[in-house]
Amino acid sequence: MSVNPELFINREMSWLAFDARVLNEAFDARNPLLERLKFLSIFSTNLDEFYMVRVAGLRRQMLAGVTAATGPDGMTPAELVAAIRARILELTGMQQHCLHDLLLPALEKHGVRLVTMAELTASEWQTVDDFFESDIFPVLTPLAVDPTHPFPYISNLSLSLAVQLYDPDNKVERFARIKVPKSLPRWVPIGRANHFVPVEQVIAANLGALFPGMEILGSWAFRVTRYSDLEVKASDETEDLLTAIEEQVFQRRFTEVVRVEVQTGVPDEIRAILVDELREEQTLEFALTPDDVIDGGALLELGDLMSLAMLDIPELRDPPFAPVTPVRLRDTTRSIFDVIRERDLLVHHPYESFTASVEQFVQAAAMDPDVLAIKMTLYRTSGDTPIVHALTDAAERGKQVAVLVELQARFDEANNITWARTLEDYGVHVAYGLPGLKTHAKTTLVVRRDHDGIRRYVHVGTGNYNSKTARLYTDLGLFTASRSIGADVTDLFNALTGFSRQRLYRRILVAPANMRDRLLELIRRETDLALAGKAGRIIAKMNSIVDEQIIEALYDASRAGVQIDLIVRGICCLRPGVEGSSENIRVMSVIGRFLEHSRLFFFANDNDPEYYIGSADWMTRNFDRRVEAIVPVDDVLLHAKLQSLLRTSLTDNREAWDLGADGTYTQRTPGGETERATQEIFLRDPWGEVPESHETRESHGDIARVTQESRRAQV
Repeated sequence: MSVNPELFINREMSWLAFDARVLNEAFDARNPLLERLKFLSIFSTNLDEFYMVRVAGLRRQMLAGVTAATGPDGMTPAELVAAIRARILELTGMQQHCLHDLLLPALEKHGVRLVTMAELTASEWQTVDDFFESDIFPVLTPLAVDPTHPFPYISNLSLSLAVQLYDPDNKVERFARIKVPKSLPRWVPIGRANHFVPVEQVIAANLGALFPGMEILGSWAFRVTRYSDLEVKASDETEDLLTAIEEQVFQRRFTEVVRVEVQTGVPDEIRAILVDELREEQTLEFALTPDDVIDGGALLELGDLMSLAMLDIPELRDPPFAPVTPVRLRDTTRSIFDVIRERDLLVHHPYESFTASVEQFVQAAAMDPDVLAIKMTLYRTSGDTPIVHALTDAAERGKQVAVLVELQARFDEANNITWARTLEDYGVHVAYGLPGLKTHAKTTLVVRRDHDGIRRYVHVGTGNYNSKTARLYTDLGLFTASRSIGADVTDLFNALTGFSRQRLYRRILVAPANMRDRLLELIRRETDLALAGKAGRIIAKMNSIVDEQIIEALYDASRAGVQIDLIVRGICCLRPGVEGSSENIRVMSVIGRFLEHSRLFFFANDNDPEYYIGSADWMTRNFDRRVEAIVPVDDVLLHAKLQSLLRTSLTDNREAWDLGADGTYTQRTPGGETERATQEIFLRDPWGEVPESHETRESHGDIARVTQESRRAQV
């Protein structure tokens, strides 16, 4: 079947549409003011990553001479770069308007203010000056640029000052650069509660102390963004993966500049100096152009607004919440292994406690004398995490502990190298993953000697083993003592740590072995049921859907009459609502207080429903270039919880956005109905409105009825 470009939305443009929805949260007056500031910060950091990876990759394609379309949407790299520039210009203009015209004036009414040095009183100036002398001046390093002082290296995403000077002795103008160290607070207190001045302005006001005897003609902030993706060779070409990753992390510091942000008002001659000097460090093919220099407004590095968003002003922030302990884990006299053996356990973070479930599972395994072995995949983890401590404790107690540390987790490579070496120092068997394949699966295996023999206890989740993000991201986790799933996970770990080429699994879906093929089978089963006159039904919740084969299969299912709802937080390349192809497909996105991160898949299967959770989005990279794990949720008593979760999301009229056939998103509004905000409902009940009594057959019927409710909720 030939691909119709009109049926596919460009991946990069869809990504920017997601960031636009994040930006909208900063505009939304229903959110508390400091939370709106937080979303503005997230928008900025998201855009940084977009430039470091996606824009940089497109530039490399163009420089390699790629002129044909590289995706099913039909856009060439050059067309896409032009479209991206236009869209980002629009979005950053909205960002500046939101900050300077809406948020800062509103915050000022509540006693929170960013001031300029010119607005300081004499006593405030003295306070700031004293701070400069004691805390700022000692760590600054002014760097001259002249024939004997080459232009300094500018690190990625670092804030700097470009300084223009006049030398009265030689009667010539000079240029210098000052890096603003990340060790300094971005917002300097001035002595009035919740009043701050940007640190770069403090430095600019004291340049005379850094350049005595020189006349200061002006200074302007600037910031560079560098290509930051790793390029690791295939396994048969790499003798030592750890060393290869370390080398790549080091070399990443010196990759090409893809964006230069400059403060509004920077003179043309300063722009020219920056472009010329930064171009000099690059090869000709990666040379900067004037289009790569962007006016960033009066304030750069808006990701730093996050520290202001964390101010302790309760009335300007979301109400605090405390994750609840899952009901079945509240009896502290029972072993968590007894609870899991009794029946599968499903948890929903951050609403249910990560500490009382996942961390407790690993800690209990470390302490239990009957536990023989612990195996775990670590993609991202937090700093001084209880999980790492539990693993080292287990190794010291003589248990067999094996951990797959993914060294290629983007932007966490250095952190993971550190943790890998720490684990090794304690006697943990550490595997580093496979070049060409990122291990993205979220899986733990505990082997325990029970009273009736050896039994395997398994956790498979949708989120990382990270206690920090477990309070910020929505994720699902399944604990099970299923013998077949335990055997599958054992095979998976053998493939990760040994030379196994396992491709056949009993119950779980594993990428790159069988996941795409199995998902295609499930989609086609619903298609065949619909063609046979039965009610085909698919609901899938994930972060992104990009894979062409999956999308084409969903189009075929839609043409057959299968009713499909996709809850996709971020990138969606599928175009819903197109007559003759996708009129039976609806796509929505939920943006709220927490980052939607769970992956949940429902297939009606002729009134014998199947549910799956796991680590994988429906993206080509997840199917072909990552190790992923998706597990079936077999326990019918858990189906009602998952049904309620899906129903709650589908009927949201506050945090939900609907994707139209034209590729634009429209936010739902309650209208005259009671407001239903997905995450607010889960804060009251981690699973939403679970029916008191349920049967397997009723589960499918209830979800089927949700389709009509969802349609009525749409704008």
